[in-house]
Amino acid sequence: MLKKRLIPCLFLKNGFLVRSEQFKTHQLLGNAIHQVERFNAWDVDELIYIDISENDQYDIRRDDLKVKNETNVLNILEAISKTCFMPLTFGGRIRTMQDIQDRISRGADKVTLNTIAIDNPAFITESAKYFGSQAIIVSIDVKRHADGRYEVYYRHGQTPTGKHPVDWAKAVERLGAGEIFLNSIDRDGMATGYDLSLIRSVADAVNIPVIACGGVGRFPHFAEGIQEGHADAVAAGNIFHFTELSAKQARKSLIRLGMNVRQ
Repeated sequence: MLKKRLIPCLFLKNGFLVRSEQFKTHQLLGNAIHQVERFNAWDVDELIYIDISENDQYDIRRDDLKVKNETNVLNILEAISKTCFMPLTFGGRIRTMQDIQDRISRGADKVTLNTIAIDNPAFITESAKYFGSQAIIVSIDVKRHADGRYEVYYRHGQTPTGKHPVDWAKAVERLGAGEIFLNSIDRDGMATGYDLSLIRSVADAVNIPVIACGGVGRFPHFAEGIQEGHADAVAAGNIFHFTELSAKQARKSLIRLGMNVRQ
């Protein structure tokens, strides 16, 4: 039986690490590269970086902060990969096969696809055939409407697609994706726990691994994502930034609750 994975997810905007809340509010946290050393020490299973920048301007326009950073996302990735000792996924703003090649050649083990997967589903198949399904993760961002209906959104979670997450998850599996990164827009940064019904509906509908993200505020939320959500991996962002030794504590919590995770 495959072990469940614990994965920190870090969001980059204009080259800097940010805290995200419902895909709308982003709080600057600092240098994206320095965090890797913490996660190495905490021995996490994998690491996901997603670039949510809207352009190539890697400048927060604050000379007073005196924060040094690399000048583009590929340089950031290359610097991260030099000190990253766990599998590394890098996503965001991928539009071409060359974009994937650039990221893998600079140290990424996998990439996440979102906008391009919606705009051109055949790109999932093309990239999976060339790089291998194990290297292609499709990111699915989901919003829950007032009537309880789920809908996939894209373009930074601002544009509705008319797609139901279960239907889209089945489609990306048929198209060749190796994993699904499932993120709740409503729960993002709210610390109220995963949207378990969403996760379970997707995880039970596909045979490829589902990584759950969005909403973790306490360590027991990770176990809920596995037990009740049926996720193959549980990911989070903010709790790993603001809680000391959070990855170690999270793993211990999962072990105490009998989860099948790496010791």
